[in-house]
Amino acid sequence: MQKLIASLFIAGGIYALAGAAQAAECGDISIAEMNWASAGVAAHVDKIILESGYGCTVTLVTGDTQPTFTSMDEKGEPDLAPEFWTNAVRTALDKAVAKGRLIEAAPLLSDGAVQGWWIPKFLADAHPDIKTVQDALKHPELFPAPEDPSKGAVYNCPSGWNCQISTANLYKALGGEKAGFDLVDTGSGAGLDGSIANAFEKKIGWLGYYWAPTAILGKYEMSKLSFGVPLDKAEWDACTAIPDCASPKVNDYPETAVFTIVTKGFAEKAPVAMDYVKTRKWDNATVNKVLAWMTENQGTNEDAAKYFLKTYPDLWTKWVAPDVAEKVKGTL
Repeated sequence: MQKLIASLFIAGGIYALAGAAQAAECGDISIAEMNWASAGVAAHVDKIILESGYGCTVTLVTGDTQPTFTSMDEKGEPDLAPEFWTNAVRTALDKAVAKGRLIEAAPLLSDGAVQGWWIPKFLADAHPDIKTVQDALKHPELFPAPEDPSKGAVYNCPSGWNCQISTANLYKALGGEKAGFDLVDTGSGAGLDGSIANAFEKKIGWLGYYWAPTAILGKYEMSKLSFGVPLDKAEWDACTAIPDCASPKVNDYPETAVFTIVTKGFAEKAPVAMDYVKTRKWDNATVNKVLAWMTENQGTNEDAAKYFLKTYPDLWTKWVAPDVAEKVKGTL
């Protein structure tokens, strides 16, 4: 019995030392919790997995695209930005990567961020001939404007958003006014969301700009329309995205690259965490559903992260080794 107890004590000591070594290898990590929902949830998913699965000590730091990028580039902190929309700082990011200060670890969204013009799926099902934006513009009667139902409506982004510029230029290029449509200013993000909710509540048509991942597209089934042309990046940069472009052409929206960005110091000090970051990714449909649950239940980013881990084990357990997955499940 004494030998058995001694063996167990030694084995326990070895296990403890192994766990301590893993924690030491991971160490202290700071993660940017960006101020939009999908990125905030991703930060908490990473925190839970890195802490419970790998023994890291994680601190969340409030962030936003430009200030977080500047801090990571100039100060080397925070260590990690899980959901970074790289197009916003493409030139500066390329320079930082070339200089070895920052690393684009891996895409977080497997299908990239999505933006475009959408209609409700129930309307698309009822009118299978509507496949493109041009098809929709032939039917102003299906998309009644809130102020004048005799006209159709194209719902735009709120003032100050970049998507307001591109939507206005595409509306002009498509001859929206001539087709009998008004371009509707929604006033705010809440106003844009409310217009979609109202359309589904009343079962009426809706046509306008939206993007994913978002809670709205998790709650309401929408169909994205084609513009009938491929993306012309030169046209986008020179006109589509430029305010009051004189002669815009019909164009498609660029796919927005969404990567996890890390500092060089993070990759060097926490290789076990870096290996995890290189592996994990999720898709828009899943994120939309998680965000919809979060909105309906008035949950926090942390609540939504735990909901994701409990609800989608078939997805996230592929990101980690089986023993790590069991540790994470044990904390839930």
